[in-house]
Amino acid sequence: MTEPDGDPTADFLAEVRAEETPWRTDRPADAEPAPEAEPAPGRARSVVRAVGEAAPYVQAGLFAAWVATSIAESGDGGDFGGQSG
Repeated sequence: MTEPDGDPTADFLAEVRAEETPWRTDRPADAEPAPEAEPAPGRARSVVRAVGEAAPYVQAGLFAAWVATSIAESGDGGDFGGQSG
């Protein structure tokens, strides 16, 4: 059943709507956007970059170690993958 004075949903939304915050209304809409500050590279960023650059070499080293281990194990007695039957 609708009320004759208007939409009850619109009335409810008007009651619960938050007020405009000042930080949203301080600057006019046609103003230039504020320049974004470039964060200074910190110690954590340097560590992450170094780890990222070293990752392929670590992977290649692990693969070489796996190949060397496989060759050494196959030379010991012909067991493939260390399984004895």
